[in-house]
Amino acid sequence: METIEAMDETATLIAFDFGEKRIGTAIGQTVTRTATPLESIPVRRSRPDWNAIDRLIGAWKPDALVVGLPLNMDGTSQWITQRARRFANRLRARSGLPVHLADERLSTREAWTRLIESGSRRVGPDPLAAQVILEGWFTEHDA
Repeated sequence: METIEAMDETATLIAFDFGEKRIGTAIGQTVTRTATPLESIPVRRSRPDWNAIDRLIGAWKPDALVVGLPLNMDGTSQWITQRARRFANRLRARSGLPVHLADERLSTREAWTRLIESGSRRVGPDPLAAQVILEGWFTEHDA
């Protein structure tokens, strides 16, 4: 996997919070190392809406992608971990972009906390979880 140092210092990234019913998305960039929630992409019959994902990537033209990797609290894999890895591999093949995996432990809990604290219902928990994942990735890769 490519490191953030190897990327252009003004790189744009899209993060994905993989789920069985929805995939949350967020956009961020390396200059400020901040992220903004985007939208939820539906998953039907275990298949993401690839057309929606392709449109999102086409519209934002990111330099790289980040996929949240669901792990147990002790760092071991769980049943959905392999599905998230397959999604990341498919995303890499479809987009031709670097795809980074990011530990997403507690991202959903943090997303719900932000949602409750903001009192806003404009953004659901899935895009907020993607925002948390991308912010965590930026923090982890801060030189």
